[in-house]
Amino acid sequence: MSSMAVVTVHPRVGARRRAGHLWVYASDVLDSGQAASGDIVRVVDARGKPMGFAFYSPSSQIALRFVADANETPEPEFWRQRLLAAAAYRHQVVEDTEAYRLVFGESDRLPSLIIDRYGDSFVLQTLTPGMERLKGMWVDLLRELYAPRAIVERNDVKARTLEGLPLQKGVLDGSLSEPVRIRMNDLIFEVDVINGQKTGAFLDQRENYRVAARYARGRCLDGFCFNGGFALHLARRAESVLAVDISAEALAAGRRNAELNGLSNITFVEANLFDYLRELDKRREAFDLIVLDPPAFAKSRAALEGALRGYKEINLRALRLLRPGGILMTCSCSYHLSEEMLLAILQEAAADAGRSCRILERRTQARDHPVLLAMPETYYLKCVVLHVVQ
Repeated sequence: MSSMAVVTVHPRVGARRRAGHLWVYASDVLDSGQAASGDIVRVVDARGKPMGFAFYSPSSQIALRFVADANETPEPEFWRQRLLAAAAYRHQVVEDTEAYRLVFGESDRLPSLIIDRYGDSFVLQTLTPGMERLKGMWVDLLRELYAPRAIVERNDVKARTLEGLPLQKGVLDGSLSEPVRIRMNDLIFEVDVINGQKTGAFLDQRENYRVAARYARGRCLDGFCFNGGFALHLARRAESVLAVDISAEALAAGRRNAELNGLSNITFVEANLFDYLRELDKRREAFDLIVLDPPAFAKSRAALEGALRGYKEINLRALRLLRPGGILMTCSCSYHLSEEMLLAILQEAAADAGRSCRILERRTQARDHPVLLAMPETYYLKCVVLHVVQ
């Protein structure tokens, strides 16, 4: 450990670090010494006081990500214990599913590492040079602890390009020749962990799927349905479900999942939801429940203005389509769109639609995607359930 490079940071980092934040921005690095990309470095303040150990990434705006306190030693057993702690937490909060997030990066004090479990297979993301160096170790640990059928990497996300890393995906260990079949909330899903969106499924919505099912009745609409996550949950209690997505491939997966569960009351429609909602409005269609789970419209702060218009448009159209007494369950996975912004959009949309609404629930990502109190960056999924009074 004595040969480890030392990085000196600005005094203002101290307060943020003491509060529990794990990032240091490039503008706060005073001296990177002999540190190379991907190194675990000792971090000290301007007076030389130790602050802990961190991954160093000179290509990124987030130059340092703390992995250990000054009194810890980031060696193999250290990482193993962090993984076991993450697994123990999931044992407490995960139920009725074979698919969940085992490691959620900073929230599990394993910055830039994502591990998702899909039954007897695992999906790994190593999103910084430092964590990329440890990829083989994580494969070994997962093999030791779980003896999985396959370990897949989904390192094909934009975050890696910001770190100067290549995009890649494929099987790292074991074998996988077909979609993984998992059970979630008493439903069966086939998941493409190599080519599907995110790591194969929207695991962060798992608990919200169950909430949506509680409100389901009559005629429902699932907007941006992907492989049918919300639609299948709604279909068990609704008379009918209209599931809309622009991706033919996603809809094909949704149909397969509906067939696997013997659900024949879902109609899958390939369409741009913005246009389709307008068409439904022209036809004076009406629904008892609508779920909106769009992709992140605001992937950066610069895109926020346009995203606000998009969120308002789809929520306005949805509110116009709901019967009195109907339910709108609307989501945003855009970190840059705060819950306060979302509520303001919904208030404007309701006023423009001439609807009076009340909030039944404010929800977030599932508990296997925990929010670290000191890091608002880990809180990204907002979900609001509205009741249309009139």
